[in-house]
Amino acid sequence: MYSRINVLKLGVVVSALALLGASWVSLQYPENDRQGAENPKVEKLKLQPGFKAEHIYSPSENKQGSWVSMTFDDKGRLIASDQYGGLYRLKIPAAGSGSVAPEIEKLVISKDTSVGMGYAQGLLYAFNSLYVMVNNRPSKQFPKPSGLYRLQDTDGDDQYDKVTMLRELKGEGEHGPHSIVMAPDKKSLYVISGNHTDVPQMDAYRLPSNWKEDNLFPLIKDPRGHAVDRMAPGGWVANIDPEGKRWELMGAGFRNAFDVAFNEAGDMFTYDSDMEWDFGTPWYRPTRICHVPSGAEFGWRTGDSKWLPGNPDNLPPVLNIGQGSPTNVVYGGDSRFPKKYRESLFAFDWSFGIIYSIHLKPKGATYEGEREEFISGTPLAVTDGVFGPDGALYFLTGGRRLESDLYRVYYNGNEKVTPPTPVLTAEHKLRTSLEEYHKGPNPNALAAAWPNLNHPDRFVRYAARIAVEHQPVAQWQEKALAETDPQRTTQAIVALARQGSPDLKSKALATLMKINYDQLSESQQFDMTRAFELIFTRMGAPEAADKAKVIAYLSPKYPAKTALLNRGLSKVLIYLEAPGVIEKTLTLMDKKDEPGSNNLGLETATASSDLILRNPQYGMDIAKMLAKVPPLQQTYYAVMLSREATGWTPALRDKYFAWFGNAFKYEGGRSYVGFIDRARKLALVHVPKEQFEKYNKLSGADLLTSSGNDIAMSGYAPKGPGRRWTLDNAVAMLDTGSHHPDFATGQKIYSAILCSHCHAISGSGGDIGPDLTQLGTRFSNKDILEAIIEPSKTVSDQYASTVFVLKNGQSVVGRLVNEDKANYIISQNPFAADQTRKIPKKDVTAKRYSPESIMLPGLINSLNADELKDLMAYLKSGGNQKNEVYKAGGK
Repeated sequence: MYSRINVLKLGVVVSALALLGASWVSLQYPENDRQGAENPKVEKLKLQPGFKAEHIYSPSENKQGSWVSMTFDDKGRLIASDQYGGLYRLKIPAAGSGSVAPEIEKLVISKDTSVGMGYAQGLLYAFNSLYVMVNNRPSKQFPKPSGLYRLQDTDGDDQYDKVTMLRELKGEGEHGPHSIVMAPDKKSLYVISGNHTDVPQMDAYRLPSNWKEDNLFPLIKDPRGHAVDRMAPGGWVANIDPEGKRWELMGAGFRNAFDVAFNEAGDMFTYDSDMEWDFGTPWYRPTRICHVPSGAEFGWRTGDSKWLPGNPDNLPPVLNIGQGSPTNVVYGGDSRFPKKYRESLFAFDWSFGIIYSIHLKPKGATYEGEREEFISGTPLAVTDGVFGPDGALYFLTGGRRLESDLYRVYYNGNEKVTPPTPVLTAEHKLRTSLEEYHKGPNPNALAAAWPNLNHPDRFVRYAARIAVEHQPVAQWQEKALAETDPQRTTQAIVALARQGSPDLKSKALATLMKINYDQLSESQQFDMTRAFELIFTRMGAPEAADKAKVIAYLSPKYPAKTALLNRGLSKVLIYLEAPGVIEKTLTLMDKKDEPGSNNLGLETATASSDLILRNPQYGMDIAKMLAKVPPLQQTYYAVMLSREATGWTPALRDKYFAWFGNAFKYEGGRSYVGFIDRARKLALVHVPKEQFEKYNKLSGADLLTSSGNDIAMSGYAPKGPGRRWTLDNAVAMLDTGSHHPDFATGQKIYSAILCSHCHAISGSGGDIGPDLTQLGTRFSNKDILEAIIEPSKTVSDQYASTVFVLKNGQSVVGRLVNEDKANYIISQNPFAADQTRKIPKKDVTAKRYSPESIMLPGLINSLNADELKDLMAYLKSGGNQKNEVYKAGGK
């Protein structure tokens, strides 16, 4: 969905929903009279012992949209926002009174009815105001630009009549501006945005703002065009005052974290997303729980450039979750739950329908986490959650115009409810004291921070280095160059590479090479390779004499004993074109595995049998991939070697390019083949022209040109007679008649009406549009039909075209797949995605997402009723002939 739902493989799921008018109305919702086992919406929920759930309301069934954010006001009323519409306020009856329906009011914002307010992915009531984070592509229906707004009631009539834009934010859609949260001290606010939202000008930066890509790894942007124009620092979180006048960046480097929450110690946490298309690559990062201290950097970079969690200039996650779609996080401190859950972080996964309870245990200056499934259901597309004044957890399902519901979960067991108690370790206190020096120059900073550059706790070391970087570099550069403690030296040179002048490059290299490498631990050795990398990326390539010295210093250490060290060493030595590095690296590529491969923090997410059975369609995708997992470490080396121009012999080239031909046989995410092919083409640039065809073929070019993925049509043509299918008559038709669906016919129709050209199902078909394998486990008949009949109702960022407005007044529409300094590169033909066009940037005056889907409307209008039933069954089965829909009585 919007930012929170990046794993969703159905890119467009739509429904046309009219918004209700204002004034209080008591809406009789019959299911409020049926709770517990009598209500299927509650019956599907899996809860922990002692907890009870109530289904409160269904916005979509009352034509009020699909709700994605909410907050409680000072009178205990719930305020919620439709993702593509207005704001609603609810008076909710007390827990247990299920026969009483909530009172619903659509808020009219300002006496000027043209003002409006909604499209909110974040809501917070605080300081006698309603803060609204609008995430919108401005339109006639809702012209408000994305940004943070403050709504106030200035005349005491219990309506918001004053609207103030606190800050416009340049970002929209699924990775745009997200949530607003109250700070632990109740004196300020925190806001968080996804990686498609520009960092606005800040008044202060806890994370120094000279961020760069900082990677010697050959840059390959997503071959399918996602986030190709998004560079450092990725998603970010900022602290602001209630008036929105002062903004301070607290951390960055997220892909698309949606929300933040604070524990009783005042520490901030978030749940960051992965990119599902990267699954099976060495740069794939599982969804993960992150502790976000002052000045945090988590290393998201576009394409294959995401940093290793082990890098000393970013921080590792508290806990890797794996596959999923992160949405909300909320801490249990305000709950009336048992102590175990009051001291727990609740993390919402939209795609698998799970609310995890993350039990956090202090570990030095940070935490370690253990997850437990707190609430789950199928389907249960959880979007937002908040603890109410009664201490119950209220949560929403919906998003992308899916069916939306509001639930309440409360504790009615016998365990004592006690407040959480903060545990502050000595390392925690030290870290937070050092973070005071992240606010800018301070005469006491170096004395406090410098000794802690070699502290055994990683989070303390990180806080100390950021404190040093906030001080004028002239005050500490000589201290860095003269440092003799090995670990302090490495951290100091990391800081110097990031903040110092390029003319210090030679001295910085010399300082590093004074360290006795063999006396360092593995993590310290890896930190050193990163320090070398940062010198080269920030200060430039070494001069010939220094290059020879670095090669002589590091080359004898490669190959190393662990996968982590080999990643660091191979990157630096291949960049330096060290003698023998190609042969050494290809020898490593002969190995199936290396010691420590599972400790890289980028390991392939394992799917438990519970998840596979919970969502068999999507789970089967994961299971198939896990059965043919690409060799991650080999892939890393292969991509790194693609930059190597010298040192090749015919035998080495034969071995290297043959690897690519084999790599295409593995299963990965949707961008896996594209990434491998881009690396292959980078490597072919260095091949002599007369040998190009040989190595092009050896590396698998023939495999890429075959169209064996498509399902053969076998000459099938719909029998008809067709009709102009509408949503209402299509949904009604599916509920009538006794036609038993036929798998083979549905499969042929799927291909005959062009679905297979753009969409994959069970591993076969095109890759222009979303994979449809998991469709039946996530969406209703109504959702699926809406997406087919009116595909432009909702267009995911991942599949949206871009409109380029040119200086001559014309516009060009295409899918942005790449860009360079001079041109935007777009694909305009969905059936020939490799055919691209360049648009000179100098000719472009503006660009925006197109609201029109590349999917054609009316594709099912050639089908009769039985044929449509066959197609729908095939879609819901995910291409699986043994699916329940083909059994007697299956639906």
